Amino acid sequence: MYLDFFGLKEAPFRITPNTEYWHDGGQRGDVLAALLYAIGQGEGIVKVVGEVGSGKTMLCRKLAANLPDTIDSVYLGNPTLDADDMLAAILAELGVSDPSPTRQARLAQLNTLLLERHAAGRRVVVFVEEAQGISLDNLEFLRLLTNLETATDKLLQIVLFGQPELDAHLADPRIRQLKDRITVSLSLSPLSEAEVGEYLRARLAVAGYRGPDLFPPAVVAQLHRLSGGLSRRINVLADKTLLAAYAAQTHSLTSAHVDAAAGDAELIDRQTPAAARTHRGWRWLALGAAAVLALLGLVVWLGPDRTAPSPSTHALTPAPRVPAAAAAVPAPDTRLAHRARETAAWLATAPAGTHVIQLASAKDAAEAAVLLGSLAQGRPQPLRVFYGLSQGQPAWMLLAGEFPDRASALAALRTLPDSDAGKPFLRTVGKMRTVVLATE
Repeated sequence: MYLDFFGLKEAPFRITPNTEYWHDGGQRGDVLAALLYAIGQGEGIVKVVGEVGSGKTMLCRKLAANLPDTIDSVYLGNPTLDADDMLAAILAELGVSDPSPTRQARLAQLNTLLLERHAAGRRVVVFVEEAQGISLDNLEFLRLLTNLETATDKLLQIVLFGQPELDAHLADPRIRQLKDRITVSLSLSPLSEAEVGEYLRARLAVAGYRGPDLFPPAVVAQLHRLSGGLSRRINVLADKTLLAAYAAQTHSLTSAHVDAAAGDAELIDRQTPAAARTHRGWRWLALGAAAVLALLGLVVWLGPDRTAPSPSTHALTPAPRVPAAAAAVPAPDTRLAHRARETAAWLATAPAGTHVIQLASAKDAAEAAVLLGSLAQGRPQPLRVFYGLSQGQPAWMLLAGEFPDRASALAALRTLPDSDAGKPFLRTVGKMRTVVLATE
């Protein structure tokens, strides 16, 4: 990954809705404040509509985290649930592990729970995601749940999060009563070009970046055009743009890197002529070739159309002719070559969550061969060799063990001593594979 290269403590543009990365630009802060006010009033149904990838799930999670302590939240994220399953899911979120068998009995259970919480000064709000996918009958059932009330207060409030298709559903006259119950209707609009720049800077800052602006204005403008101002697309494109710059070993992001990111994400910048897009695509391939061949160098010259040296030979073997971009890849001795070929094959099929222990790294093959001999005993098996980029520099890496999860890998790591070659640490197949696949 590019984290060390750009001085980041973690990936800044993951699409997982982590509320630590909440950004209130693009009126998100105003929408959050309006939702908190509406829930505080406790009346009616609230609706939030936004395009795919506009940040509805992030908003939902931030809203749940910011609710007053007297309000309990229930989350429904599966639009295919029928009415009975919805009731069971709501009851489960409220602590009922064994709901009654019939709908009427479940409604009675829910009413009792809500009355108990009301008596204790508490209220319940249900967040419904992907509401555009809920059938009309089940939307009507959700409306009926809001009929649970005392003489003065509603016992249950509902917030619907959906794509624009939700408005089309609500226009159906068969559920006009539900539409009439909507007291607050909010929209998440796409980010403007200026807001995209603020969004990128804010996420980089949370991830630990402290340098000058990574994304220059021209790159921000291009990201805005390609993403349409939708946060999920911005995250995908920004992440791939950083990967492209990392593969080229430069901290200066350009339109060529965005073009490479857009090509990988299958997004087209309509303002870039087709010929220019093709030229930049080939330029990207040229920039990434050295990184690809460095990462997969041993596979290149030990592939099926080559003849691998015999594993029993221990003398250094001259490297066969390889493409010019791979000329800098050092020629290993046959033990390294054999193990590296095995590692490449294993890396392509192992589960992404598999952990290994990196024992040491070396800048050249001779040093790696010495380390391989000295570290082979008393270490978790199998012992693997991988040639790739370590902190932005080509290196031979010695990997030990194969663990299904972090806990078992940590247990093995704690038994290993530090060595002159460095302190062992954990790596995952997913992260090693990401470096390879991102420039493939």
